[in-house]
Amino acid sequence: MSEELQRLSKLMSQRGLCSRREADRLIEQGLVRVNGQIVNTLGIKFPPDVEIELTQRAQAQQQARVTIMLNKPVGYVSGQAEDGYTPAVRLLKADTHSKLDRTGGRLQQSHFDGLAPAGRLDIDSQGLLVLTQDGRIAKQLIGEHSDIEKEYLVRVKGPIKERQIDQLCFGLSLDGKPLKRAKVSQLNPDQLQFILREGKKRQIRRMCEAVGLHVTGLKRVRVGELRLGKLAEGEWRFVKPEEFRHRKPMKRPRRHGKQS
Repeated sequence: MSEELQRLSKLMSQRGLCSRREADRLIEQGLVRVNGQIVNTLGIKFPPDVEIELTQRAQAQQQARVTIMLNKPVGYVSGQAEDGYTPAVRLLKADTHSKLDRTGGRLQQSHFDGLAPAGRLDIDSQGLLVLTQDGRIAKQLIGEHSDIEKEYLVRVKGPIKERQIDQLCFGLSLDGKPLKRAKVSQLNPDQLQFILREGKKRQIRRMCEAVGLHVTGLKRVRVGELRLGKLAEGEWRFVKPEEFRHRKPMKRPRRHGKQS
């Protein structure tokens, strides 16, 4: 039936072959086969069980795309320049390339084409920022159905009470929508660990404000299995696609200890 047909670009995105935008570009270039035949018509629809494959040329293009992790300092915006602030991509230079990089890659001008942050990290926050040319990785990290954990170390002002941690873990809403269950635990008198599976704008700061805590410092240290580790502030390195393999989220949050 016609209502069962779906756009080829949507099917490609659902199968993790690429993003929908990239799918349209590959289709237009004649780099996609459906049931063994090249298809180059944008907007064309097929049944959901159709066989789809990328040509060798398309696969080579994907393999050439880079993903970069940066330890973003406070004072830089994640995306485009705004209000006179410098975008984090300006930190990607030869002299800030970390010696921890074991990929052997070297920064080229072509790496900046289509390079975009996969997830926000606001100007007042620091830590792990992922930038990628690969729509598959971007979808995995920030797609509508992404369930990858992001871990943050958060310093707050004011005494931390157990009931506040309970509220942060579950029960809060932002913008009229309930938040997913979080994992929040206290590390020391003024520091919390947050593990989230979503990324609303300034989410942690707004969550803390809702329970009466004021954030004085925020650092992202992990995205899935990708950890900031010893990467120095302001430095970056290339990331291999296989580094994004991650464990499934725990079904239940860890119980935090009693707070004094």
